[in-house]
Amino acid sequence: MTFAEFLQQVGGMGRFQVIHTALLTLPIVLMASHNLLQNFTAAVPSHRCRLWAGGSDLNASLDLVPLDRNGQPEKCRRYVAAQRHLLDPNGTEGNGTRVDTETCVDGWTYDQSVYAATIVTEWDLVCDLRSLRQMAQSIYMAGVLVGALVLGGLSDRFGRKPLLVWSFLQMAVMGTCAAFAPNFISYCVFRFLSGMALSGFGLGIACLVVEWIPTQYRTITIAITGFVYTLGQILLAGIAYGISDWRWLQFAVSAPFFLFLCYSWWFAESARWLLLTSKAERAMGVLRHVARVNGKREEGEKITVEILKSNMEKELSTVKSSYTISDLVRTPAVRRIFCCLSIVWFSTSFSYYGLAMDLQNFGVSIYLIQVIFGAVDFPAKVVATISMSYIGRRVTVSACLILAGLVIIANIFVSRDLQTVRTALAVIGKGCLSAAFNCVFLFTTELYPTPIRQTGLGFGSTMARVGGIVAPLMTMTDEYFPWLPPVAYGAAPVASGLIAMFLPETLNVPLPDTIEEVENRSRKKTTMKETKEMIPLQNQDKVLFKETC
Repeated sequence: MTFAEFLQQVGGMGRFQVIHTALLTLPIVLMASHNLLQNFTAAVPSHRCRLWAGGSDLNASLDLVPLDRNGQPEKCRRYVAAQRHLLDPNGTEGNGTRVDTETCVDGWTYDQSVYAATIVTEWDLVCDLRSLRQMAQSIYMAGVLVGALVLGGLSDRFGRKPLLVWSFLQMAVMGTCAAFAPNFISYCVFRFLSGMALSGFGLGIACLVVEWIPTQYRTITIAITGFVYTLGQILLAGIAYGISDWRWLQFAVSAPFFLFLCYSWWFAESARWLLLTSKAERAMGVLRHVARVNGKREEGEKITVEILKSNMEKELSTVKSSYTISDLVRTPAVRRIFCCLSIVWFSTSFSYYGLAMDLQNFGVSIYLIQVIFGAVDFPAKVVATISMSYIGRRVTVSACLILAGLVIIANIFVSRDLQTVRTALAVIGKGCLSAAFNCVFLFTTELYPTPIRQTGLGFGSTMARVGGIVAPLMTMTDEYFPWLPPVAYGAAPVASGLIAMFLPETLNVPLPDTIEEVENRSRKKTTMKETKEMIPLQNQDKVLFKETC
């Protein structure tokens, strides 16, 4: 018997799987909130230099503020107070006299009609310090990257459940600390540690869901988790609209993790992982527990340590005592999977966050565009789920990425005056990238074998976070090369979509339990291709022989 058959014996997609998956899915709602949180906590309201008289009203004495090249009030300079008498009654330079300007030495005045407070207004991250706003998001993504590298490997060594519980605790504590950070540096440190935690529980949830779900239900289950993430994006817009102070908003999306921590002790460790790490007795106990919850007590009691070991003997014989990241590149088939998936993960995340973290530049309400960006994911993911189920994972991932890239590139040639068209194209591109994320998440868990699944998924997530780190830095080049960010955001998914075609298809294929199993599947496909190529050549030779005779 294979592990998939043991899973069917204890109830298949029973009551346990439904409850287990539902509880694992709840934290995903707030994953989107943390990933996209800085759209609101780091929003940049209208601002100008604080005037000499100490007036706090943004519209007060605007005639005394110098104008920029577009005729708008200057945001980063003001007239020198000592020369204020040289201005005429209209607040302009009179009699041709030049009036000097200076930087905002007394700080800035901000429009608080939309945002009561953001990290930008709290620590004056404008003008010369404006790059720190994007840097804060990159630091958060760096935390997610480190978390994927560190926690992914630890999960394969110590188990899915312990690292999941720890990640919930870390997110709850660090997220709450970020809400009360006394300065920008401590805020970035807490956000970095929150990013690590998010990566840890994201990877743990993915593996626990996939490893407890029968093959035929994997696609729809991963699709549901994707819809929950989308729901989180829409929910974030509502929460941010109701909470305009960044500290309370940060606290609101972090405190629920204390609740997730409380019920995480009920989660069952992956029996598949327990078996492959020589913990057959614990695996037997977990399988029997699942059988009881599913109403299959008698079937569960039939499972013994001896039966598990004898039926999984082939898989256990090829399992090493420990695995490292080097196992991702040690054998040819796994190495090809690793290289292709790394590029796909990077490109998808790079373009996704390039669009999703630039909401203020669309010229409409940031809350509305956040809802639209979230809502478009539903039809996009439905189409992708149907395509994955009937056409296949590989073609779906490739099509989503190439379409997203082409739409983003097409936006370059649309006039900035056609803001509605530009926004519509960006929404379509973002929907395709969200669908691609859903596909590649499932694809990755199905391609890697159990002993290195979490490590492989962790490294894929790492590459995604590298993309997430680079994306806001690429946005900063817009001031010097306006064409560069959209070209990069469009070209990356097109290239990765073509590379994705080199991955093996996994539609209706059981999860591989060993590296050897992945290599054998690759060799069989290669042999079949060679056989198909030889047959027509042989037939052609026979025909030529007959014609010669």
